[in-house]
Amino acid sequence: MKYTKTILENGLRVITIPMKDNPTVTVFVLVEAGSKYETKNKNGISHFLEHMCFKGTVKRPNNFDISTELDNIGSRYNAFTSQEYTGYYAKAQYGHLDKILDIVSDMYLNPLFDDKEIEKEKGVILEEINMYEDLPQYKVQNLINELVYGDQPAGWDIAGPKENIKNMSQADFITYRNKFYTSSATTVIVSGNFEEEKVIGNIREIFSVMPKIEKGLKLKVIEKQVTPEIALFKKETDQTHLVLGVRTFNLYDKRDKIMSVLAGVLNAGMSSRLFKKLRGDMGVCYYVSASQDALTDHGFFSVNAGVDNKRVKEVITVILEELKKLKTELVSPAELQKVKQNLVGTMYLGLESSDSLAKFYGSQEIMNETLKTPEEIKTEIESVTAQDVQKVAQEIFVNEGLNLALVGRFDNGAELKSVLKF
Repeated sequence: MKYTKTILENGLRVITIPMKDNPTVTVFVLVEAGSKYETKNKNGISHFLEHMCFKGTVKRPNNFDISTELDNIGSRYNAFTSQEYTGYYAKAQYGHLDKILDIVSDMYLNPLFDDKEIEKEKGVILEEINMYEDLPQYKVQNLINELVYGDQPAGWDIAGPKENIKNMSQADFITYRNKFYTSSATTVIVSGNFEEEKVIGNIREIFSVMPKIEKGLKLKVIEKQVTPEIALFKKETDQTHLVLGVRTFNLYDKRDKIMSVLAGVLNAGMSSRLFKKLRGDMGVCYYVSASQDALTDHGFFSVNAGVDNKRVKEVITVILEELKKLKTELVSPAELQKVKQNLVGTMYLGLESSDSLAKFYGSQEIMNETLKTPEEIKTEIESVTAQDVQKVAQEIFVNEGLNLALVGRFDNGAELKSVLKF
């Protein structure tokens, strides 16, 4: 799982990860441009632009030209937009590397932004927004972001509001792309079975057209909270979907791996505390999870669950009790060891394919982290102590950073407010 990092003359970064004898190869292009780089009246443009890169290029003017070429070689391809970055990728049998590199780079470098295609794609985006509005598990995630971060990019929906989508024009895409899709903000990752020197040479030639200019910046997240807060969205659902979370640390904080272990105690496998308590003992839910979402300038730890409508208050009380235990009781040596082995084991299981390994290194690079190998991350996880977990729990599980979002059959949150405290 060794990698090579190369910085080209124009500032573009290249990560190559050779996997000898692997039958596949993956090309990823990541750019530091996501919803946190947007203004309010253009919220949603990062995601919309991602869609438009599939709608035609100078070389492949029809969107079906792109999909047909990739389908003809059995490729798996897609794109995604997050708060911090946007990614484009294709994976195929290793003999098709030149083809997928040509297509992915063409989409990234030469999108047409045809007016007619923009108008058609507006309908697609609007229906995507409608789809997620109908999914309470997704709706509650937007609700918690809005509650915690308010009217700033970190609190906005990545897809944007419908009115913004309806008003976007070709000029908007060109302006945004020229500002943020720069060589210094771009990382190209190739992972799998390939000849490393040849690939780096090809990438250098293809991406040499990108001028060396400074990348656009984003506004820093502002955090302010003094009491526990609740947000409700009333919907006639058969279960209540909730997110209970606290403000934590950014991606570069030295406590990041401690947070991974802390989350693992609650969530690592079917023997974890939350799964055992809520699903095994209480029979109150089908899904429950806990995770740390660490970004460049803020972090949020959350517990997510879909629970029996009649037992919401009981569930919130139990979750808070489990969090409090981490403040007052040391995790036992046996449980701590189990969690560490689970985290390390699942990490390695998730790195067996060329696309997962490309994303592993690419996401670190595009977030401007120090690149770490799986072995280095394993060492960091194994070094976490029970005392470390308890100390961090005492720091983050406080009323000043506590938040709750719910989607379900609620008229008000007065009754829940009484139990929302540590």
